[in-house]
Amino acid sequence: MLFILLGVLLLHLVILILLIVSTAASAWSVGGNKSKDLWFDCLTTSGTYQCKHASNEEWIQAVQALMILSCIFCFCALIAFLYQLFRMVKGGQFFFTAIFQILASVFVMCGAIIYTVMRPDDATITHFGYAYVLAWVAFPLCLISGLIYIVLRKTE
Repeated sequence: MLFILLGVLLLHLVILILLIVSTAASAWSVGGNKSKDLWFDCLTTSGTYQCKHASNEEWIQAVQALMILSCIFCFCALIAFLYQLFRMVKGGQFFFTAIFQILASVFVMCGAIIYTVMRPDDATITHFGYAYVLAWVAFPLCLISGLIYIVLRKTE
């Protein structure tokens, strides 16, 4: 049982790192010498790196908020898991942790879907970047983690 709890904790930490990196990284859309993320639009010309703030459109603000909420809920789920691990009675389930983790997966899914549909139309931006891919990788991992927490019972 110790190895299962350790594995779930490690999975949770990996998911949290993926969410933080995908939210903060500057490569949601890339192409040539331009990159766009949730916060900045950057251009690289002859060794200089120039960035300006992302647009103030509602859809990008919604993606920003959803990705931040997913990080917050994943972190709260980690704290709840650690608290329940030491305070919960034998035989109890980690429902509170599971709810937070599943909400985090829903938030990251919604944010990635909105970005996919509303991605800025720019001829120089040719493909999605690694931060966008990390967000999509974090979604199923987060959902699986939440389902594991639903099934998991505390034993001694």
